[in-house]
Amino acid sequence: MSRSSVARAQDLIRAAFAAVVHPGDDRLVDGQADWGPGTEPARVAAAFRGQPDWRALAVDFLDGAPDGLGSALSFFGDDAFRCYLPAYLLADLDGVLQQADPVFHLTHGLDDHGRGELVSPQRYGEWTWFEQCQRRFAGFTPAQAAAIVAYLEVVAARSPCDRPAIAQALASYWAARASGVGPAG
Repeated sequence: MSRSSVARAQDLIRAAFAAVVHPGDDRLVDGQADWGPGTEPARVAAAFRGQPDWRALAVDFLDGAPDGLGSALSFFGDDAFRCYLPAYLLADLDGVLQQADPVFHLTHGLDDHGRGELVSPQRYGEWTWFEQCQRRFAGFTPAQAAAIVAYLEVVAARSPCDRPAIAQALASYWAARASGVGPAG
């Protein structure tokens, strides 16, 4: 992957997410009021409380939050996910993430299997992973989706093991969203 492709993706990310709005400390994780102290979602909320600017977050913080687990992307509410995602994408493009995996969070459920796999029938009924992803990504603008496409293309070029998942996610969702003609959610 050429340096110019990486730099282009980084520029697109910075521009597309420059004006993203922080959701507020009380909306960092879904159902925040329901999570008891010490639970992983509550620990994510505590770690990111008072951190409204994604550009100011240190890579070590991102990669380990909360408490060294590196699982924050799994627990963010939709708006917090969109708010903090660019920091993770830039860190990943720089090759400095060890635990956090933005590729997984942008591709899981957007493959052929995800169209039919139920999230949790007991909790969500017939809700599939693909539908869950559409809902989660509904707030992304076409410019943000285009930045995500550029990021995924860079990762696909340098990571053969991620290529199949990325190819399916691009074909089934992200490419259309980036063009502005795909479903918003």
